[in-house]
Amino acid sequence: MQDTSNFVVLGASGGIGYSLCRRLSEAGHRVFVVGRDQEKTQRLGEELGAPWTTCDATDAESVASCIEAADRELGRIDGAAHCVGSLLLKPGHLTSAADWGQTVATNLSSAFYLLRAVIPKMRKSGGSLVFLSSAAARIGLANHEAIAAAKAGVQGLTISAAATYGPQGIRVNCVAPGLVDTPLANRITSNEQSLKASQSMHVLGRIGRAEDVASAIHWLLDGNQSWVTGQVIGVDGGLGVVRSRG
Repeated sequence: MQDTSNFVVLGASGGIGYSLCRRLSEAGHRVFVVGRDQEKTQRLGEELGAPWTTCDATDAESVASCIEAADRELGRIDGAAHCVGSLLLKPGHLTSAADWGQTVATNLSSAFYLLRAVIPKMRKSGGSLVFLSSAAARIGLANHEAIAAAKAGVQGLTISAAATYGPQGIRVNCVAPGLVDTPLANRITSNEQSLKASQSMHVLGRIGRAEDVASAIHWLLDGNQSWVTGQVIGVDGGLGVVRSRG
């Protein structure tokens, strides 16, 4: 990749996507900002002086249109990050069919739609694609059935795509965060008791910040990591593999 690369960030109006766009722009890269919330997406695009558009990541045609627009605007796409997600905390027997469908559409189908749309744009010169999973896909957490299943699917998508497209110079990786202090997690972080319980589950004694996860995605997108593919990297304060003494 060139020193200045062109990246597409899907889910830029969320906490992690927002932070990632800023990091990439500050590093001198060109970013095509894609988000669901028009006001937040426009504000970020204007702040960074970057092209932006809104997108329904659960709609295949909408995602394809965004990637076509990004390719026209940037001239080429060197990498893309999927920062789209939701957080459903319900036991399986209380999860409705609508809950299940929305969770899978938001977290897994949207990732597949991005893969399908962006890979053809990177097949000639290679590139990097990074997805967002969750520590919940690695360990058993109560009341996470739907989100854990969807995020586990993202991990499966990652390693299979890494095998498929590696010979074309396309790297595919995944970041699996623990609980991160973003608007998405506000229901947990705004409750003192829930927040303390979450902090105690992470051996480092705190929940994550959007910048923690964005930093890892940035590292994976960077062309200097040209020998890293098919990985699921836990950025989770140890939650996925280490037990706190509590």
